[in-house]
Amino acid sequence: MHALGRHIIAELYGCDKEVLNNRELIEKIMVESALKAGAEVREVAFHKFSPQGVSGVVVISESHLTIHTWPELGYAAVDVFTCGERVDPWQACNYITEMLKASHMTTTEIKRGLFEQPVKVANL
Repeated sequence: MHALGRHIIAELYGCDKEVLNNRELIEKIMVESALKAGAEVREVAFHKFSPQGVSGVVVISESHLTIHTWPELGYAAVDVFTCGERVDPWQACNYITEMLKASHMTTTEIKRGLFEQPVKVANL
């Protein structure tokens, strides 16, 4: 089976609570992680909640990266979904984990768009 994309769902625990509550820093980390993975960033949207927490998305040509943080718990939920062979979602996921100073990470990788034969998709 051939997949159109790879989707990593990451649970990050023991993260730096100050970083998790800093919208500007979270946005910077997420954009940098996309670029380090070789993705092409298209749009960015992040929101700071009151009293705490950040949610955001980085739309890339190859799909997207998202994050939702719970600073009070030192926890972040991260999704990295990339299509094609050029971008490595693990590079982005590992960079995010490092920058959030997570003490523990659990992940699940899902193959998206399974086909019996390779499929050529434009712009990937």
